[in-house]
Amino acid sequence: MKVILLDKVPGLGDIDDIKEVSDGYAFNFLFPKHLAVQASNAKVKELKDKEKKRAKDAEKELKEIQSLADRLDGYTLIIEDRANEEDILYAAITPMRIAEALKTYGFPVNKNMIISEPLKEAGEYKIKVKMRHGLEATINLIINVRAEDKESKNKK
Repeated sequence: MKVILLDKVPGLGDIDDIKEVSDGYAFNFLFPKHLAVQASNAKVKELKDKEKKRAKDAEKELKEIQSLADRLDGYTLIIEDRANEEDILYAAITPMRIAEALKTYGFPVNKNMIISEPLKEAGEYKIKVKMRHGLEATINLIINVRAEDKESKNKK
């Protein structure tokens, strides 16, 4: 009997695999545990349609991520923050803060995509942004000390 697996079955196959099994195995084990359904013509057609849709969605997602990587690569992000006299920041610039800043400029990224240690000094940095499908981009991060902090330091 041909069955379509609904779940991963050790020693048999993965989800959506079509397998030939004995009737007893199908009726006594796979069907009662909802691990498979009988592979009728309608179910096989439905599975093929589902695979086509999945491939189309993956292709669309890849194009979107490629577009994001192209827009991000070489982008210069400027973050201003407070610092002491030696330009050491009071609060580190973390991947979360970088992701939030990028979101404000229309880049849909999250903190897990930003590859960086917390940055404590003003200056220029190259930051990698890793995306799905193995794509990555490098942004230029410039951390400046706020102008009002520099003015107050110069007055002292």
